Amino acid sequence: MCGIAGALATDGSDQRRRVEAQVATLAHRGPDSSGVYVRSGAAVGQTRLAVIDLVTGDPPITNEDGLIGVALNGEIYNFARLRSELMASGHTFATEGDTEVIAHLAEDVDPCELAGRLDGMFAFAIWDDRHERLVLGRDRLGKKPLYYWADENRVVFGSEIKAVICDPAVPRRLDPDAIPAYLTFGYVPTPRTFYEGVRSLPPGHVLVAERGQPVRVLEYWRPPLRAANGERQAAAGSLDEAAAELRRLLTAAVAKRLVADVPVGAFLSGGVDSSAVVALMAGLSDIPVRTFTIGFDDRDGYDERPFARQVAERFGTEHTEFVVQPNAVELVERLVHHHDQPFGDASAIPTFLLSELTRRHVTVALCGDGGDELFAGYERFSAAVAMRQLQRIPAPVRRWLRAGSDRVAHAQRAPLVRRVARFVASAERPMPDYYRAWISYVPDDVVADLLVSPSSWGVEDYARVWAGSAGAPFLDRLLDLNLRTYLLDDLLPKVDRTSMAHALEVRSPFLDRDMVPFALSLPSAMKLRGWSRKRVLKRAVGDLLSPEILHRPKRGFGVPLDRWFRSDLRPFVEARLLGPRARLRPHVRDGSMERLWQEHLQGGSNGLALWTLLTLEVFLETQDW
Repeated sequence: MCGIAGALATDGSDQRRRVEAQVATLAHRGPDSSGVYVRSGAAVGQTRLAVIDLVTGDPPITNEDGLIGVALNGEIYNFARLRSELMASGHTFATEGDTEVIAHLAEDVDPCELAGRLDGMFAFAIWDDRHERLVLGRDRLGKKPLYYWADENRVVFGSEIKAVICDPAVPRRLDPDAIPAYLTFGYVPTPRTFYEGVRSLPPGHVLVAERGQPVRVLEYWRPPLRAANGERQAAAGSLDEAAAELRRLLTAAVAKRLVADVPVGAFLSGGVDSSAVVALMAGLSDIPVRTFTIGFDDRDGYDERPFARQVAERFGTEHTEFVVQPNAVELVERLVHHHDQPFGDASAIPTFLLSELTRRHVTVALCGDGGDELFAGYERFSAAVAMRQLQRIPAPVRRWLRAGSDRVAHAQRAPLVRRVARFVASAERPMPDYYRAWISYVPDDVVADLLVSPSSWGVEDYARVWAGSAGAPFLDRLLDLNLRTYLLDDLLPKVDRTSMAHALEVRSPFLDRDMVPFALSLPSAMKLRGWSRKRVLKRAVGDLLSPEILHRPKRGFGVPLDRWFRSDLRPFVEARLLGPRARLRPHVRDGSMERLWQEHLQGGSNGLALWTLLTLEVFLETQDW
């Protein structure tokens, strides 16, 4: 795991100093070494977290004649097989690691084929001096980040936005459409960012830049969808057969992620996904697995240590528990710094703390991310299917239900009750609007009340993603929407930034290259039936986990935001977010934030909306637009 950065100047000028400055901003991602490859007006740089090939793998990495230089962030799990194939065809290697495989592949195949042959989580940069061509590539699901900026004279890129905007040629201008999109989703949808002109390379794509030619962004992979008639169903015809194949694939995915020359452990929450990963790790390892869990005081119900402890005892792991009392004021500023943008998902707080404490013991940690995304583990999937049925009842009955839900929403303070009421109230909307109402960080009516200049850009983009899956079964479309939005722009960036802030590499077996198409090919009923979710996954690991773990309700990795805003964070909010010099003031209507704040203090549940606004304010304060 590393950080990469670089630039291409069309005038051929030397880029070493500029790129060295870019690389320095990414030192936290790779504290073990760094290097820059420079040639013909291009420079490709990398900081390195040494995980495989600790001796010969330091950057810069090139091919045999030095005409191709490569930087890699991530891991290529099939590098050993690719290396053997390349050596058989005449290539010679100077290192034992995975980065050099990319340099030699670049000699033989085009950029799209190259990216398609890699199995792993990655973002790479290649300067090919033979063709005077810069190639950037990102893995299939976007596990590793890659940002860029380009004009007619220059291309600048980096693993984090800070490495792009430190180049003096890149202007710092706020994209005004980012604010309404962020308030709705808690992030700015790919490919845009808060910085005008700075883009995120979409997953499953490569960027090709050649002197004198426009920059091209080419797709090499996208998540496969079943057709409405059931085409692309898995070969396994029964639930048991599908579960057996799933077990085989998950075991193989875990095994390939245990390859490392440094200590490896696992995050353990006591949920089905992380527990299954730990169970398989225990079966594959000759030594006790190291597992790590974080907990808060349990008065708010956010402590999952008892469940994690049960799994740890079952599999004899070397278990470490962390009990934290986080300084929320300090953390909001640290999180904004590492994300380079505001980030609305408050579960970044425990993920950040868990990563910080885990890194004291291991360099690599496996996690259970992806199980809910592939096998319909979130309650919102069941709710959306139920809403689809609700929309089939007569309109007068729906209007009666909507009126009732409106009354409930105003009368009840419990967050889940209010979210359910908001979801039912949206039944008159078409899909995906009613689904978005369930997951929105700030409700549409609150966004409309807050913003001076609302924009529908993010919502329209969300609708385009949904429209692109037309013809597939309903649940498949939901999963596809979730993969292309929440997974891509919320879950994966959260894990990447919070872990790499501490130079910890996190690997996700469920998001394996072979696992994803298999999971997406399965019939809907194998994943979800009514309120029974992840059916095939639970069948696949049912012999490994206790009934209590297997059937416990889904719990998010949350924090007690509502209480924090009435206690620890209250002075911070009143001084910064509600203060007269708040940077948000030009963007919001007079009195709108104060109304939201007073409603919360009087017993409302606006913690998520307030966190979203607070991180936005902290971000704006750090910028000199």
